[in-house]
Amino acid sequence: MIKTGLKGNKTVYTFPGTEKETKNRVKWKENVVAYTFLGPALLLLLLFLIIPAIMSVYYAFTDYYLLTPDMRKFVGLDNFINLFKDPIFLKSLANTLKFVVWVIPLQIGAALGLALLLNKQRKANTFFKVAYFSPVVMSLVVISVLWLYLLNPNEGIINNVLTYFGVSAQPFLTSPKQAMFTIVFVSAWQGAGFQMLIFLAGLQNIPGDVYEAAQLDGMNKWQRFIYITLPLLKPTSIFIFITTLIGAFKLLVQPMVMTQGGPVNSTMTVVYYIYQTGFTDRMVGYASSIALLFGTIIGLVTLAQRKLVKEEED
Repeated sequence: MIKTGLKGNKTVYTFPGTEKETKNRVKWKENVVAYTFLGPALLLLLLFLIIPAIMSVYYAFTDYYLLTPDMRKFVGLDNFINLFKDPIFLKSLANTLKFVVWVIPLQIGAALGLALLLNKQRKANTFFKVAYFSPVVMSLVVISVLWLYLLNPNEGIINNVLTYFGVSAQPFLTSPKQAMFTIVFVSAWQGAGFQMLIFLAGLQNIPGDVYEAAQLDGMNKWQRFIYITLPLLKPTSIFIFITTLIGAFKLLVQPMVMTQGGPVNSTMTVVYYIYQTGFTDRMVGYASSIALLFGTIIGLVTLAQRKLVKEEED
């Protein structure tokens, strides 16, 4: 028995090992409380993410048809072999890559430009921040429907403006050559506000003394942007690039609402083809094989990005 202190007018004694047991009990109670709060989230994660993902991998190797679930059988790699013979899948993969290649520089460039404009102290900055960010918080369905009216070949405001200035009306979403580029523009316009705020936070963390010293050394604005702003924004730029890339691969709502994958499958994306195959055509096994292959491609791209970024940091 060890004397540990006083409690009021009484002397407090503890036995060897009691303090350790008390700490263990406190730690156990804290863990119970933590997992009690985490429990509902973990349950939802298990039910709606982990289990469906495992089932999707299993279905990818079957001929599961939604209307005859009891008749499914294992087909091995047949679904994956058929994928590379499927012209619509190959077209959707090419369309997705085309969207990614075009939307990333356009969206990130627009976001950086807006951030540079708002980085200067102006009275109306708050208004413009809200104005540029408002499309981000709006539903993509609402955004898509709004642009459908604006881009209407006959009565759309944009074509009316073009006609007023002597430019012939454009087909936009009804042209196989213009439809994907139109969706690229709409997507970049909708998402640039989010990246703008991140860039703005990065710009505001750059010390003003650095710019003052560079100005004293004779650097003009363009040189300060190239040799100071861009290098110090590198961590922010990498984060924005990766998140924008992942979001671009998941393109679904805009082609679904605005073009239904047309015209002539010119805006059919891989995610939309998965949805159409699985829920419209009810070919769950085939849709699961597309999802598994596409998920593998995105995973490889992400790993390559991480390796490149790590090499640059080293």
